Amino acid sequence: MSEALNELGTHIELKRPDCVLSWDVTHGELNIDVAPSNLVEFVEHLKSDRNCQFSTLVDITGVDYPERAKRFDVVYHFLSMYRNQRVRLRVSIREEDMVPSITEVHPSANWFEREVFDMFGILFSGHPDLRRILTDYGFRGYPLRKDFPTTGYTEVRYDEAQKRVVYEPVSLVQEYRQFDFMSPWEGANYILPGDEKQES
Repeated sequence: MSEALNELGTHIELKRPDCVLSWDVTHGELNIDVAPSNLVEFVEHLKSDRNCQFSTLVDITGVDYPERAKRFDVVYHFLSMYRNQRVRLRVSIREEDMVPSITEVHPSANWFEREVFDMFGILFSGHPDLRRILTDYGFRGYPLRKDFPTTGYTEVRYDEAQKRVVYEPVSLVQEYRQFDFMSPWEGANYILPGDEKQES
């Protein structure tokens, strides 16, 4: 299988050297790094080339690397049912960069790109309707970024007095941050960290 993927990687690089930055076969999967400016025409090539025929877009997702200059990878997964092969494309971008939408080539990219925008804040130029899809329209922040707080910024609850849903800033009372590390096992003849609290 990896031999066939190596042949495919070589074929794609020879056909489109203007688009392929690098490629490798890892864990039995072909990975290709592509420049954002060449993405759409490269996806068209993968779909129409008779040696590729990657006609099914399986998924689009993002990966956050806050320590890198090019903070995000936008990752595309394609399937060729004709050749029973898969390929993964990676596009590395800075936080302020935009990625061209591939909805013209794969209409199913519409919701995938909206999800990546909603979760990571990555913008797709040329998208027909780029808006949030999983979070509320007034949601603040991007939940899958590594610098997003686990508590979020806003708390949503139903207010019985007002008879409506209200949005409030998250406020965690300090008492909820206190943890008692006492052993849950009674009768143990050894001391675990936190067991000394039982003596007092």
